[in-house]
Amino acid sequence: MGKKYDFQYIVIGSGPAGSAAAIELAKRKKRVAIVEGRFFGGANLNTRDLPYAVALDFSHAYRKMLSYPELSNQELHFNFPTVSARQLKVVVEAGGNNKQVYEQEGVTCIKGFANFLDKHTIAVNEQKYTAEYFIIATGSKLKVLEIASTDSIDYLTPETAIKVRRLPKVVAVVGGGASGCEIAEYFAELGVKTLLFEMADHILPHEDIEAGNTLSSYFTQKLGMTVLPSCRVVALEEDAISKRIIFRNENSEKAVRVDTIVLATGSQPNLECGLENANIKYQATGITVDKCFQTSTKNIYAIGDCLGQDSSTERARQEGLALANILLTKSKNTLNYQGFVRCVNTFPEVAIVGLNEYDLAKRDRKYKKCVVDFDSLAISHIENFHHGFVKLITDKSNHIIGATIVAPKASLMATELSLAVRHGLTALEIASTPHSINGYDYAIKIAAKGLVINKKQK
Repeated sequence: MGKKYDFQYIVIGSGPAGSAAAIELAKRKKRVAIVEGRFFGGANLNTRDLPYAVALDFSHAYRKMLSYPELSNQELHFNFPTVSARQLKVVVEAGGNNKQVYEQEGVTCIKGFANFLDKHTIAVNEQKYTAEYFIIATGSKLKVLEIASTDSIDYLTPETAIKVRRLPKVVAVVGGGASGCEIAEYFAELGVKTLLFEMADHILPHEDIEAGNTLSSYFTQKLGMTVLPSCRVVALEEDAISKRIIFRNENSEKAVRVDTIVLATGSQPNLECGLENANIKYQATGITVDKCFQTSTKNIYAIGDCLGQDSSTERARQEGLALANILLTKSKNTLNYQGFVRCVNTFPEVAIVGLNEYDLAKRDRKYKKCVVDFDSLAISHIENFHHGFVKLITDKSNHIIGATIVAPKASLMATELSLAVRHGLTALEIASTPHSINGYDYAIKIAAKGLVINKKQK
């Protein structure tokens, strides 16, 4: 290797991207270290994906039990501290914050926050470490908007919201993106009076309007939630009795009192690792890399949410595996991003594959679409569920380029459409594929058939 370094590779961050890269490199007998400032396994395993899956699994099940007419006269109770404790139990069982997961693969674990000193050296807890190559996988952090008094008010974040040991009576969630919707529904399903603020004109503002409006309708009609679009929160206040949220709607300013405030105001790349000292180019929106994840400093790479692209655990993990392959084989094979699914784990779930109308409008690209509401399906009446739809989008050649689904188990339904987007299947090929007539996925067949008929008519 020429000059001797402490390690061949040092990975900064142990989330899905960093973990995948570090373990894959170590399996090939490379000298690898991974640096983690908080929880080994990253936020997705310790504070976001896994604990949220456990929390929402319970709240969805509890709400579903309450919806059965046969149980309308029964009193259903739950022990909330036990609900919270189960999250921690599952995280531990899954290997959360466990260095042994890495050490048994031959990865050296370094606890602390890394800071570049130069392109081959970092400092962690006043200790210096050198490497021939670095991989930055520092993830993202909460984006706190310009809201007055956030420094002096006690508020919760997406990482801490579901860890509360006692349910509040009234909670306000600021931010109607994926995290905000999941948090708001969790509290509402458990009987908490919930307000959801979003400054855009609909919740899930980066998705097609049907998705946000359908979820909003379900929240208000079925859960009694108060959804407040087009409302910008401008200040937070607190006194001995409660907290106050001050917000603007159109030209008026209003205030509401609540017990608990959750800021789910989006995320931004975590870039606090001394990038300037290694001459790494970046912007506030993320680190600049080429198609092989190489930064402007040739021996340093970056993957995952610190790039500022679409965020998902699966996408981050695939970037980690792809980079490891590039480094091990010295190839220029780039990652195929077609067909990745992003999900909102509410009930109903929201799943988006490929491009949506929001994306296409930005690209000024022509397309065709077909939307099928669930009222036309037998399963909708069997389960008395009517807040959902399937939307398919095709290009001018009728190839599937995108889909949006709002449905129970939408993430499972999306697998078929992920395959379609990734491999360029046409609406005709989807329409001719057998589907269960008594399942929600039958809407996919109906939508595809609608696009085929529409093409023939034109």
